[in-house]
Amino acid sequence: VSRVIEQHKAISQVLAADKKTRHLVPTWQDMDVLESVNEAIKPLLEFTDSLSGETYVSVSYLKPVLHLFRTEVLKHSDDDTQLTKDIKATVMDYLNEKYDDDGTDNKIETIKTRAASEIMNTEEDQGPSTSHQTEVEEAEGEAAAALPAKKQRKTLGSFFKKLCPSNTGLTYMQTVEGELENYLMAPDADSETEPLDWWKMHEKTFPRVSKLAQRYLCIPATSSPSERIFSTGGNIVTCHRAALKPETVDRLVFLALNL
Repeated sequence: VSRVIEQHKAISQVLAADKKTRHLVPTWQDMDVLESVNEAIKPLLEFTDSLSGETYVSVSYLKPVLHLFRTEVLKHSDDDTQLTKDIKATVMDYLNEKYDDDGTDNKIETIKTRAASEIMNTEEDQGPSTSHQTEVEEAEGEAAAALPAKKQRKTLGSFFKKLCPSNTGLTYMQTVEGELENYLMAPDADSETEPLDWWKMHEKTFPRVSKLAQRYLCIPATSSPSERIFSTGGNIVTCHRAALKPETVDRLVFLALNL
């Protein structure tokens, strides 16, 4: 639509030069419709391209983008035509219906409880490896304790250091909930920060929540990446190459997308 508006004069001259196509010359009413449509959907182009990426985290941007649509991008302007307003309203109604999140604020406690349960289930699934790691750490600690300790001089700062309260009396569930609370109270990251880089930096601060975040951040925001794979597969398996074995197709698709 943008290209037709941009090349309107050239298109009109080419069509008007031939009697058979002269009736196809866009009228001013046609151009008004095209400009109204372009005004409504052009801002969505960049967001669509960004959310369709596959080399970076995209699912965490979904909610912020929807909020931006409601407050700025698809908000009615005084200069909008009625058609532009109708298109924006239709698009926004569809998005609100598809991503209905009414009452999210009232579900925060439920979401926190569900997140804590998922973290605990993840820890249970990784129980053997965790216990093995604990055994190794205890063995290393015993070996270090067996060595003669070298007496060190106290620093001045050690006299002013206050002992931190121990959390050994907390249950595992309380520890997980406390970590979730600390994460929710943490300062907001910059909008340009890569989510995976942020979690890598704060993995030691939120060791359990970071594992849960990685599980969900790997989800793409759109189905575009999988559709690209289907298109690649369709270009490989053609009428002239219909006898390929499934494992051969898998390898060819993998090579086509990763070379």
